[in-house]
Amino acid sequence: MDLTIIESLKKSLETGEKCVLCTIIDEEGSTPRSVGSKMLIWENGSIVGTIGGGVLEYHVIQEALRLFREDKTTALYSEEFTATEVDDPKAACGGKTTVFLELIGRKKELIIFGAGHVGKAIARVASFLNYSVTLWDEREEFANPNNVPWAQTIACPLDDAFERYLSFHKLTHVVVVTRGHSLDTEVVRKLDGKTACYIGVIGSKRKIAVMKENLLKMGVSKELVDRLYAPIGLPIKAETPEEIAISVMAEIIAVDNGANVKGLRQPLDV
Repeated sequence: MDLTIIESLKKSLETGEKCVLCTIIDEEGSTPRSVGSKMLIWENGSIVGTIGGGVLEYHVIQEALRLFREDKTTALYSEEFTATEVDDPKAACGGKTTVFLELIGRKKELIIFGAGHVGKAIARVASFLNYSVTLWDEREEFANPNNVPWAQTIACPLDDAFERYLSFHKLTHVVVVTRGHSLDTEVVRKLDGKTACYIGVIGSKRKIAVMKENLLKMGVSKELVDRLYAPIGLPIKAETPEEIAISVMAEIIAVDNGANVKGLRQPLDV
């Protein structure tokens, strides 16, 4: 790999800036560049390296920008060329190039509502697992960098958090562990219509049943209510905040890895 690309990729990984790594993975006939040629593309359209220039490179840049817009992580792009387009006097015919695009730099994200003992413990375990952690609580004495150095902390009213600070996408995981059942319910209500791959809520089976009934009465979609992981975490008889944090993150890892989460949760769901 070109040293300039390696250095640029390393810098993006260190700063957390997203980029798309484009690699030619297949070629047929006469093509502008060979298999293994690479190019990096950033969200502002800037590039490092080349996969042949011209129309191919333009189209690949557009495909990379689509990945940024749609929160997708990979794509394949193929383009065929005539002999004239290849610009090779020795070429008797055209060819075809296939490019693999991979979004680099976006970590899995965890948003925790509630900075009490459990929320703080979950933030700590999640940071060890390389999740990008955001922790909200309306109480500034709880949600601050000194109390929770492993997360980006937000201390403000709940409405402000949703309107000004929080964003959701396909790699967002949400954990609801606030100071009270009514606040948990309000958080979940505000999550209706938001994109997230995991939403877990703390509480006993009885309290969760009441919450779900109340959410439906509030007009929250049945689709959201049905996909809640509640009570949160795998059933390991966790008691301490740290044990609960491990059970929660184990469940999130299981979801991310496509494990049989329903089977793992069976003692809870009976």
